[in-house]
Amino acid sequence: MIDSNEKGNHKPLRVAVLVSGSGSNLQVLIDAMQAGALPIEIVGVISNREDAYAITRAKDATIPVAVLSHVASGKRMGIKTFETHASAQLTTWQPDLIVLAGFMRVLSAEFIDNAPAPMINLHPALLPAYKGLDTYQRVIQAGDRHHGCSIHVVTAELDAGTVLTQALLEINHKDTANNLQTRVQKLEHQLLPWTILLLAKGVLSLNNEQLPNQQPTCMPTLPLKLYLDS
Repeated sequence: MIDSNEKGNHKPLRVAVLVSGSGSNLQVLIDAMQAGALPIEIVGVISNREDAYAITRAKDATIPVAVLSHVASGKRMGIKTFETHASAQLTTWQPDLIVLAGFMRVLSAEFIDNAPAPMINLHPALLPAYKGLDTYQRVIQAGDRHHGCSIHVVTAELDAGTVLTQALLEINHKDTANNLQTRVQKLEHQLLPWTILLLAKGVLSLNNEQLPNQQPTCMPTLPLKLYLDS
């Protein structure tokens, strides 16, 4: 991480976060932002579930929240309606980066292509293996030796965008799907802020587009992998 002296006069990276659940990764970003350890400003949070604890985390940090879960009649909001409202909200917030952190709806190509900023997703597997859901159970059933998480560029094809970074751990014979999930979440809490820092500092770029305040650098071979014991 960097401290305030290293940030200079650059404005923080404006980040919008899409969530569906507890928001533990959102909390990591909030804590790093408030501590001055990450040069970002979380300009808003969108939740597709009204019962997501991530909403409470955002409100406690006085971050604007848009809850897009149900329409006025009480019916669950369809994906097209959700995308219409989410697109309008993101346009209002004007983020530099959109982060999907535990967001559990599949977005359309039209929404992704017309988003006002590049979009990244945190996926609980070592892509390109184990796209989609239930990655912990699937990797244990397959007898794999390693598991982890990936951060990738969001594209119309599910979990198929360029992998930017990964964190890996060894699977042991005592692991269940539940405790493996707990172990991988610890990696996520390190990988997400690390990746956003690399983006903010220009070490990584998205689709050859520089984010605001980035300085051109010699680009590393992707993905970057973080080997951790958790």
